[in-house]
Amino acid sequence: MKTIDHTLLYLRESLSNYEGNELSQSIHQKLQNKNYQSEREFVEDLDDREMQYLDKILAREISYAENVQDDMRVQQLREVYEIIF
Repeated sequence: MKTIDHTLLYLRESLSNYEGNELSQSIHQKLQNKNYQSEREFVEDLDDREMQYLDKILAREISYAENVQDDMRVQQLREVYEIIF
């Protein structure tokens, strides 16, 4: 059975809001098909384009989570964001 880091579950859920984008689909596929043990392992598997795309998406998603006062989502998404940059 696959286990996935809870932070990556939040990321996968956020990416589902951008299903029409090719990079979003690519990243979502990685999360779906690979068994990452940590956020760092996931980030190391991203290419430069995917990282740039996540930079934009995560900033938007973190801002949204802050606006609706979803502190857990903010924390989880920031964990990935901080590893990328």
